[in-house]
Parts: sequence; C-alpha cells; structure tokens
Amino acid sequence: MIMSDALPKVARDASLPGPLSGVRVVDLSRLVAGNMLSLQLADFGGDVIKVEPAGSGDTLRAWREAHPDHPEGFDGWWRVYGRNKRSLALDLRDADAMGWLRRLIGTAQVLVESFRPGTLEAMGLAPEALHAAAPGLVIVRLSGWGQTGPYRDLPGFGSLIEGFSGYADKHRHADGTPGLPNMALADMVTGVTGAFAVMAALRAVEVQGGRGQVIDLSLLEPMLAIMGPDVTNAAATGRPAETLKIASPRGAYRCADGGWVSLSGSTDTMARRVFEAIGRPGLIEDPRFSTNAARLAHDDQVEAMLRDFVGALDRPTALALFRQHGVTVGPILDAAALLRDPHVVARGVYVTDAESGTVMHAVTPRLSGTPGGLRRPAPRCGQDSAAILGELGATPDMVAALDAKGAIRCA
Repeated sequence: MIMSDALPKVARDASLPGPLSGVRVVDLSRLVAGNMLSLQLADFGGDVIKVEPAGSGDTLRAWREAHPDHPEGFDGWWRVYGRNKRSLALDLRDADAMGWLRRLIGTAQVLVESFRPGTLEAMGLAPEALHAAAPGLVIVRLSGWGQTGPYRDLPGFGSLIEGFSGYADKHRHADGTPGLPNMALADMVTGVTGAFAVMAALRAVEVQGGRGQVIDLSLLEPMLAIMGPDVTNAAATGRPAETLKIASPRGAYRCADGGWVSLSGSTDTMARRVFEAIGRPGLIEDPRFSTNAARLAHDDQVEAMLRDFVGALDRPTALALFRQHGVTVGPILDAAALLRDPHVVARGVYVTDAESGTVMHAVTPRLSGTPGGLRRPAPRCGQDSAAILGELGATPDMVAALDAKGAIRCA
C-alpha cells in the first residue's frame, strides 16, 4: 500500500481474547453510525454478527474510492468498519429467514437496529416481544431524530443533523455559506456514544437482576452534546452564537512555504507566550489584549499580527520558534502526511493488516490489561452464514435449502 512501509504490521489472531468475549451482538444496522458502534464492541472481543440483506449486503459496502488497482473502487469504509465482525446474509422478507433471525436474537446480549421508527414492530420484533423471550437483551434503536417527537418519521442522514444541530451555522465559510463537515461526523459521534450506552446497559443487566432495556439513540442528541455551551449561552443572553472563536489568539495560519500551523492561546499565560514569540511582549499589558474577552473584541488586530508573522516563516521554523516559547502549536496535516508523521508511526496509531496490506486505525482506546486487537478482516457478504446457522442448530441440508431459495446467502 502507498506510504505504509513504516507502519506496524499486525497479524490477525482469531483466538485473541478480549474483555467483551462472550458478548454476542446482532447488528441489523446499515451505513456508518451502527457500524461504528458495533466496531467498538467487535474490536474488544464481542461476537458481532452483521445481519445483511442477502441480495446487496450492508450499504456501506458500496462506499468506494476510485483506485487504479480496484476496478470497482477501493472499499476502505467496509474494510475498516466491518473488521472483526461476522456476516450473516438473510432475506428478511422470507418467513424461514425471519425464524432464524429470531432464534439468533435469542442467543444475543445486544441487538442494534437502524430502521425507521416502527419498522421493528412491523417485523414482529417489537422490544416488548423480544424482552419477553430474552429479558436481559439490550436493544439499541438508532435513528436520525429518535423514536418519539414530530420528526421521528423524517429521513435522518448525518448531513441533515449536522445542519440542524448548529454545526453548519457555526462553521461558516468565508462567504457566509454554512459549512458541513467533509466526514461522517454525526454518525461517528453517535457510534461512539452508542457503544458507551451499550456498556452502561450491560452493566445494568449485571447489577439489576438481569433486566435489559431499550436505548433510544438518535443522531441528533449526541451531536448536540458535543457542540459546547452555545445553547446554554443563548438561553442566558438571548443571542445565538455569533462567532466560532472561543479564544484569541486561536486559528490556522499559513507559512511562507505553503504549510499551515494551528495555534491556540486560550489562556492569558499562553497568550503572553504568543506575544513574546512574535516579539511583542508588551501587548499582554495593553487593555485591548490583556484578557481573552478583550482579545476577542480586538481579534482582527491579533489575527493580522499573527498572519503577518507566521506568513514570513517556513513551517519548521515557525513550529520551532513557538515551541521554544512554550506555545501550544502544531502542524495541520492531511491524511497522507499522517502516515509519515514520526509520532503517529511511533505510537502505532495506524497499522497495516499483514495479510491484506490494508492500512487502518489501530484499536482505540488502549487498555493495558485487556487490549483489543485485529481478529478477522471485514467479511464478504454472507461469508459466515452457514457457520452461524450451524451454531443455531441448522443442518447442512437445511442451510443448503435456505441458500437455494435465496432466503440466505453463503459467500
């Protein structure tokens, strides 16, 4: 793979233990948020079974980047967020397939779904019915807007949530156009939040007599939770957030060689160091620049000074100078530069699958006693159908019959 020679190579180990060993997760979700959620559980040993449509598989499989060696595109999304999982491909319109799905859910501790609200009930899998058969089951109901409220039936892709949440308004472009993130931000935040919620609910099963519960997980509320105190401040002042700046000096600055640095002087002590670094130590005594509130009121002047100063230096010189003065500063990197960064390489933040050569982020966070690991690659659609149904009691002939009529798919 390009630029991956310096990265640690990790061999897959299917027998690697994990703190979630013995926890079975049935994942009926599609696309990013649900896969991000179940990835956290799979990385730490959970037996995550992706239940995919027998015809097409999880929609995330179709998210591909153009690549000269892959005529159909490079499936980086699936390779990363499908890792450590098993695939069971079912036609959920088939009565026999639904029967096996119910049996599978009966063996699980966690169920994740991302259907429109009400769909699970229409499938005959209402939480009340599932809990009657499996009282300890933790059910994650993932949707754009939540299971209740006037917007519950509206489409809820992450881009809509990023706009609705205030993120796009807060991150406007220079021409005033609201700015959506160039990544699946709402989905990723929701996935991590959901994994935490699952662990909290599993802990409750342990200490509250084995009772499971339903987690109503919208894309909206986790996104709102990371937006800072804008709404709190608006409620107190009667005004919306007028600036995305929370401190001055703070921002991205272009160097003479075309590289960029990010710098933050979010305390008065740090602002003092910034002014000293640019040769203006007396500014911190000036009433216009002595406090963060004052600096924000005169931020255009602070910004002009920093742009001129940094713009006259190449990036290595700027970084060295600011660091010499103890300023919080760092380079702004792209994905390719991350793969070459000595700190990223030394920490093993990205690793290479020794068998496929695929580069992906290492398991995070790092646990000293029971770390996660790479147990298996992202599966082909239906790769594990026969094995999983066999665990549930299906004979080879039964599996073959289901496969022949299209109720399942065995890759």
